[in-house]
Amino acid sequence: MNKIEIIAHRGASAVCPENTMIAFERALELGATGIETDVQMSADGRLVLIHDETLQRTGGSEGWVKDFTYDTLRTLDAGSWFHADFAGEPIPSLEMLFNLVQGKRILLNVELKNGIVPYKGMEEKIIQVIREWNMEQQVVLSSFNHASLVKCKRIAPDIRTALLYMEKLYRPYDYAAKLEASGLHPYKLAVAKEEVTAALAQGIVTYPFTVNDPGDMELMMDMGVQGILTDLPDVLASLMTARTRSANIGIK
Repeated sequence: MNKIEIIAHRGASAVCPENTMIAFERALELGATGIETDVQMSADGRLVLIHDETLQRTGGSEGWVKDFTYDTLRTLDAGSWFHADFAGEPIPSLEMLFNLVQGKRILLNVELKNGIVPYKGMEEKIIQVIREWNMEQQVVLSSFNHASLVKCKRIAPDIRTALLYMEKLYRPYDYAAKLEASGLHPYKLAVAKEEVTAALAQGIVTYPFTVNDPGDMELMMDMGVQGILTDLPDVLASLMTARTRSANIGIK
């Protein structure tokens, strides 16, 4: 069985508040080989890890992320919404996550959340921080904003990009090649085995999202994907271990 990257979606977000350091740390404990996170920008240009453009759902406050300074965002409670046990868990910076995984055999999928809020200079800032931390080989930049990914590729041809999309695309591997992307990150219902195979023939990997049902995980593996984004990295790790064990028994 080929190795499949176990990408913890927003960290171990089934058991911890998403996009927090405790979620990222727990993901590694549960067997994740990669972490996916969402990046936005504070009013003073810092890169912060939060999914929604507004703070209502996970930030314990009103207003837009873009309107608050980094120091203010760091005072907010990003844990209580999930469970009282996580009260006071702060919104982390991208640098804090880099510090956790730098030098480890962990893939870091950074999603640029710049489709609704057009953060000026986000691409340049992210690449600057990646370079400062020597994370070029560990990071993959993804986004639903494909124009932003093209901009990233023009600034930093050596940093991998991956195209996020919800609906089925015609020959997505050709589209990815045209944009010089090294990965396709489709919604799980937009995955087709023949397209996974065709993409890999062009050196383009397929990592579907967000796959939490064990049956769906099995289906994705049967389609030959190279990675899976999931809120349940431990479940995926267990399925992969069972598959490897069965394959080894079969060989014997």
